[in-house]
Amino acid sequence: MQNLNLPDFSGRVLVVGDVMLDRYWKGPCSRISPEAPVPVVRVSDVEDRAGGAANVAINIATLGAPCNLCGIVGVDEVATKLSDIVEQAKVTCHFVSDSSLHTITKLRVLSQSAAFAC
Repeated sequence: MQNLNLPDFSGRVLVVGDVMLDRYWKGPCSRISPEAPVPVVRVSDVEDRAGGAANVAINIATLGAPCNLCGIVGVDEVATKLSDIVEQAKVTCHFVSDSSLHTITKLRVLSQSAAFAC
């Protein structure tokens, strides 16, 4: 593996966009549902990650640039969780909260290394 030599980047970066939470449900699949041809997964683990513009902001901060993130979220548990994840990565959040919206959540169901769309 070759090292990538990046120049010192200390300028501030502003990321504006759709912020979302990527949520992963993981567990074993033991059968196909009799109601529809879909697998039935027993969820045993849940993992939350920053998605969309929030993921971009975290990647920028990981490279060493001071980063601010702007986006619209709902007034809900998902917004709180997303804010915690982003701020833990040293990204400054400037979220606009709108009680008429739900924070975007992308759900992926994983079983035995297979992903099912939700």
